[in-house]
Amino acid sequence: MSEKDEIKLFGRWSYEGVEVKDPSLKSYICLRPVFYARTGGRHEHRPFAKANVPIVERLANQLMRPGRNAGLKVKALNIIRNAFEIIHLKTGENPLQVLVRAVENAAPCEDVTRVAYGGIVYHRAVDVSPSRRLDLALRYLVEGARLKAFSNPRTIDECLADEIIKAAEGSQDSYAIQRRDELERIALASR
Repeated sequence: MSEKDEIKLFGRWSYEGVEVKDPSLKSYICLRPVFYARTGGRHEHRPFAKANVPIVERLANQLMRPGRNAGLKVKALNIIRNAFEIIHLKTGENPLQVLVRAVENAAPCEDVTRVAYGGIVYHRAVDVSPSRRLDLALRYLVEGARLKAFSNPRTIDECLADEIIKAAEGSQDSYAIQRRDELERIALASR
């Protein structure tokens, strides 16, 4: 495929060379080339079909949680586009690769569940499925950006870019990394 025919996200970011290193997340992070990440919910009524939704659209869906941007997908995608520009300016890398690395670093491997046995409830450490790992990682990235942008002169675009960069580096300043570590620490204590 020539340079002219190549499909790029937002007409700018290439999918070529973007790789997922985590083997469990490899089949759940969809890097199918699309111009604009909007599938129109075609995956909705089929089990496990959300694994075929582009990762950028799943991030946009998390940005549309109840609150200021609820239901405004175009606004969510514009926030992501601006955040990707900031990520490229700060790191000089392909923002898609930075996002994939951030998701891999922020995805928790263990969680805690409640087990009731004879009227006694206690917590038990369990492994997290890859689909839930991806959902939690995206949720934590967006939560961190929202908390940093609240009552702050910085825009949500800047805060999302900052959160993704810090999570990609594995920095403890990242809200997503803090939440992952907290969840895994609780799971370790309840083994």
